[in-house]
Amino acid sequence: MGTVHVTDADFGREVLESAQPVLVDFWAAWCGPCRMVAPVVDEIAKEFEGSIKVAKVDVDECPQTATRFGIMSIPTLMLFKAGKIMDQAVGALSKAELKRRIQEHL
Repeated sequence: MGTVHVTDADFGREVLESAQPVLVDFWAAWCGPCRMVAPVVDEIAKEFEGSIKVAKVDVDECPQTATRFGIMSIPTLMLFKAGKIMDQAVGALSKAELKRRIQEHL
């Protein structure tokens, strides 16, 4: 399945109502660190396929969602489970660190 691109319109359905935990990558095309973390997020999506969903939210295209969750710096990664934020990290994480943080909530 890989990553899904989520908008303001479908964030509730795709993330908050998801039966699986969802890792959300808040990013923007102009953000250098976002481009650095993108391949890591894509690898996580493949490795955890079936256990978690991975969603990307472009903060420029989805300002309501970014504001709703207080996104001030990007990249911001949030892990949602049953509609609640379980973990949050700002900035580029290593793949090992991101995996560790996800596994804590599975």
